[in-house]
Amino acid sequence: MTGSFVLTLSCPEQPGIVHAVTTVLNDNGCDITEHQQFDDPMNGNLFLRTAFNAPSTGVAGALRAGFAAAADIFDMTWQLDDAAHCTRILLMVSRFDHCLTDLLYRWRTGSLGGEVAVVVSNHEDLAHLADTAGVPFVHIPVTAGSKPAAEQRLLQVIDEQRIDLVVLARYMQVLSDPLCRTLRGRAINIHHSFLPSFAGAKPYHQAYERGVKYVGATAHYVTAELDEGPIIEQELTRVDHRRAPEDLIAVGRDAERLALARAVTWHCQHRILLNGNRTIVFN
Repeated sequence: MTGSFVLTLSCPEQPGIVHAVTTVLNDNGCDITEHQQFDDPMNGNLFLRTAFNAPSTGVAGALRAGFAAAADIFDMTWQLDDAAHCTRILLMVSRFDHCLTDLLYRWRTGSLGGEVAVVVSNHEDLAHLADTAGVPFVHIPVTAGSKPAAEQRLLQVIDEQRIDLVVLARYMQVLSDPLCRTLRGRAINIHHSFLPSFAGAKPYHQAYERGVKYVGATAHYVTAELDEGPIIEQELTRVDHRRAPEDLIAVGRDAERLALARAVTWHCQHRILLNGNRTIVFN
């Protein structure tokens, strides 16, 4: 039975890296189906993503041994993923339903790249959407006093459902610093503007008052620094003076849906590599 894998790696740039990778693949009878790399001149690092087919899933051990040996030589940070594994996703929402509806639709039509395993919310308003999609819904109420217990319950759900990726699809609660660190690199948030701008309440009304000409949204990884995590994708729409705040809200929600869906899909396809507080996206 043949197997499909994705190798991602980063390391200091030097001669011989690609040769070392392709030698491991060739020695194990593998066929490259997609290869992308980026040499970052600012920090002297190389970033690489290689998708390939293997003669059988049984060569995974030999591949890992070969890449581990190459990693020792070239100081690589690397990961080998089975392309057949469907990323299990936990969606977190509050009361806005546009991102949740969009992600559920993309999952049900097979275009999301992962599997929506469970929906978690601090309110019960959107339980019917999860139920209609046939997805378990978990209500975890959050108050100032119950937040630590609520986050422990969330971690329990993540463990029980074997979650690979947490998506904050307009979840209107700030995650604690310890939880952000626990979920580093596997939690994505959507922000209602190009970061950093129009922070706080009523961002679209602020945008209207400032006469903005573009409305956008930013999908980024969650970090302990609020809304300052590595940016994955941004969506932009031009507007003009005829747009009322309600129009900007509608345009902004479209931007949020698009940016978040792309970020989730690219993560599921192992197309994103972290580069400090930046990302390399092989889309």
